[in-house]
Amino acid sequence: MLTDMQLRAFKPTGKLYKVADQQGLYAAVTPTGVISFRFDYRIQGRRETLVIGKYDSSLGARKPREVSELAYGHSVTLAEARLLLAQAHRSVEQGESPSRAKADKRLEAAEALTFGAWSLKYFAEAKLADSTKAMRRSIYDRNLANEFGRLKLEELTPARLLARCERIKERGASAPAVHAREIVLQVYRFVQARGLKIDNPAESIRPSAIATFRARDRALSPSEIHVFFNALEQTATLPTLRLALKFMLLTLVRKSEFIHATWDEVDFQNAVWSIPKEKMKAGRPHNVYLSQQALDILVAFKTCFGASTHLHPGRYETTLPISAATLNRVIDATVTLIRSRGEDFEPFTVHDLRRSASTLLHEAGFNSDWIEKCLAHEQKGVRAVYNRAEYAEQRRRMLQNWADMLDEWIQTRPRNSALEDCAGSATSSTKTGCLD
Repeated sequence: MLTDMQLRAFKPTGKLYKVADQQGLYAAVTPTGVISFRFDYRIQGRRETLVIGKYDSSLGARKPREVSELAYGHSVTLAEARLLLAQAHRSVEQGESPSRAKADKRLEAAEALTFGAWSLKYFAEAKLADSTKAMRRSIYDRNLANEFGRLKLEELTPARLLARCERIKERGASAPAVHAREIVLQVYRFVQARGLKIDNPAESIRPSAIATFRARDRALSPSEIHVFFNALEQTATLPTLRLALKFMLLTLVRKSEFIHATWDEVDFQNAVWSIPKEKMKAGRPHNVYLSQQALDILVAFKTCFGASTHLHPGRYETTLPISAATLNRVIDATVTLIRSRGEDFEPFTVHDLRRSASTLLHEAGFNSDWIEKCLAHEQKGVRAVYNRAEYAEQRRRMLQNWADMLDEWIQTRPRNSALEDCAGSATSSTKTGCLD
């Protein structure tokens, strides 16, 4: 028979070894020195092993707990392990598997978790891109946590989920409503993959039943740029957010590239913003050649946010960048202002500024390769193999011409056919080849 003195003296040997106690109970010592009490038995001709519990020498001075206070898998003393062994023997004599009973209790404990608890496990363990996980967690916190967080899994019904998505949609947030349904779908699939038999309430709801989205190909015209940026000056928002929207139109960058930009990426002397590959969609470093207008905006940002590492930090927390939704909210407010004046103005998003720049530069006659490099689009096929040029000087001049064109459009509203008029002087050098 084992004693506490012997158990405390056991040392790891680099491999698992066993030391017998009594009535089939033995201590197993792992290669790392962890000691657990185990019991081997046969049930219906099948050999099974029950891990009764891990030995905890610090419990030795305490009076053994009653069997009703104990459970398989907990930390136990030698005396408590023997009590649980007697219970296991009775189960085997009755034809019941103590290991199966232990697994069932563990499953019951898992089933007792709320939707909120399972959601947190999903966010902690799901293999998602950081940006996707952050977006989904934000949507969960804002739209699902309060109403669904404390519900048991079986309490979240399709009708309840659809009603919640409808309320999210009613406030004008169709995309978050669809994503809310997707989060519920994935959390329940996460639960089901772990052996719990539970109906998934999101499977009976089609995303199209919540909202549908059509592909957008929105590009602002020179006249719309004039209307928007003049209305933007009258929109109730921070001056730096107005500058941020113009900066994105000037530089053709993606929203994420601007939001996460830091001052160590900006070279004022050489007028270039070097974005590291880790922040680029294609995983390749990218240079943004800065026009005088873009540099002026950066100087304004530096004056306002010099204490932050970010070009434009959040309003209340300078160690964090602005929210991904902030600039789109400013755009929506400005479009609402324009429409309130009786003008027919189609809504757009931050990403549409990038598309607008590409469209207008192509229409103005600039070289497509220069534009695609500014957009950080990589060519494919045979042409990509032979064309490794960065067109640094051409892109620098094109972006300065682009900035001048924008200033002219914002100052004086172009006519319907004014693109060629306004772009003519800026692109004359392109026509004559002096930017080649």
